[in-house]
Amino acid sequence: MSEAPASIRSRTSARIGGIAESATLAVDAKAKAKKAAGEDVVGFGAGEPDFPTPEAIVEAAVAACRDARFHRYTPAGGLPELKAAVAAKTKRDSGYDVSAAQVLITNGGKQAVYEAFATLLDPGDEVLLPAPYWTTYPEAIRLAGGVPVEVQTDESTGFRVQVEQLEAARTERTKVLLWCSPSNPTGAVATPQEVEAVGRWALEHDLWVVADEIYEHLVYGDTEHVSMPVAVPELADHTIVVNGVAKTYAMTGWRVGWLIAAPDIVKAATNLQSHATSNVANVSQMAALEAVSGDLSAVADMRAAFDRRRQTMVRMLNEVPGMTCPEPTGAFYVYPSVKGLLGKTIRGRTPATSAELAELLLDEAGVAVVPGEAFGTPGYFRLSYALGDDDLVKGVTRIQQLFAEAE
Repeated sequence: MSEAPASIRSRTSARIGGIAESATLAVDAKAKAKKAAGEDVVGFGAGEPDFPTPEAIVEAAVAACRDARFHRYTPAGGLPELKAAVAAKTKRDSGYDVSAAQVLITNGGKQAVYEAFATLLDPGDEVLLPAPYWTTYPEAIRLAGGVPVEVQTDESTGFRVQVEQLEAARTERTKVLLWCSPSNPTGAVATPQEVEAVGRWALEHDLWVVADEIYEHLVYGDTEHVSMPVAVPELADHTIVVNGVAKTYAMTGWRVGWLIAAPDIVKAATNLQSHATSNVANVSQMAALEAVSGDLSAVADMRAAFDRRRQTMVRMLNEVPGMTCPEPTGAFYVYPSVKGLLGKTIRGRTPATSAELAELLLDEAGVAVVPGEAFGTPGYFRLSYALGDDDLVKGVTRIQQLFAEAE
C-alpha cells in the first residue's frame, strides 16, 4: 500500500503542530467545564487574582470607549502616553531608568515573551531555561527556532538556580538566559546577591537575559525583588525586561503587557508586532495608563490577602502525609512535592506520576491542580492561592481527606 501524501498525513505545519497546549489553561478549562456541568470543583490551576480590577481603572476604560480618538488605529508600538508612563513606573518601582523609546506595549505578557525570543534568536541558538519554568517559555523559544536547555532546580536550593549550574549548561551555542524572579510556578525569589552574581556571569559570557518581572510586587515578609539590569547596570544593553498589568492590578483579561529593551531591539520587535497584531486595544491601553500612573494601594491590599492565604495553604499541605510544601516568598503559587504519594493506592487507583495523581484528584475530589510535568519537573503540583479564603480551605481540606486514604 502506498504511503499517504504529506498533505493528508498532517494538515498543520511541523512548527505549529509541535506546540503543546498551555497546561495551566487546559486545567482551568477542564475545571470550568465541570463547574458548568453542575459539579462542585475547586480550581487551583489558573494564575490570576480573584479580585476585581480597581474601579478607577475600569472608569478610565469607560471614558476611553466614549472617546472617538480610540476608535481608530494607533501606533503599533503603543500609545505614546502609555509608553512614557511605563517608563516612569519602571523607574519608580524598580529603579531602572529607561526612556519611552525603550518600551513596546504588547497584547499581554505572553506576546512580550514571544516577541523577545523572536527578536533575539536564530535557528539553533540555545536558551538556558531554569526548571521548573512557566509552560509558555519553551514553546516561545522553539517557535523562534531556538533550543531550550533546561537547568534543573529543586527544593534543596529553594528552586533558585545557581551560577555553577548555569555555567555547566552553557555551550558555544548559548545566547540567552531566561530569568524569572519571583517565579512562576514555584514562588521562589532570588536574593539580591544571587541576582547580581547571575548578571555578572551573563555579562562575562556576553549573553542576553530575558527577565520576566510580572510578579515584581508580589513578595512577602522581608523578601526583596531586584531587577537584574539595576543590579548589573552594564548588562542593561543585553537585557529584555518583560512585564505587564495582569498580576499587579488584577487585569489578566485586559491583555496589556510590555517589553523594555534597547531602542534597536524595541524597533525590531515593533516591526514584528506591526505585522502580527498592530496596536493593543486602545481601551485596554487607557486602562493600563490609569493603572501604572496610580498608586499601589490596591496592590498592597491584594498582597496582604495573598500572604495570609500563602501561610494557610503551606501549613495545611504540610499536614498531608506524602506531601512536602516549601514556603514560597513571592508570586501566588505553592509548589509541593507529591513524590511520597506516587505508587500508593487511592480508591483503587495507583498513580505512578504527578499527572496521574492530579487526574485522580480532580476525578475523586473535585480539585484541579497543575502537575509538575507541565513545568519540566515531574513529581510536584502547582497550586495557586489567588482564590477566596473559603474556597482555598475547602479545596485543601479535600486534598487532605483524599490523600489520607493512600495505602
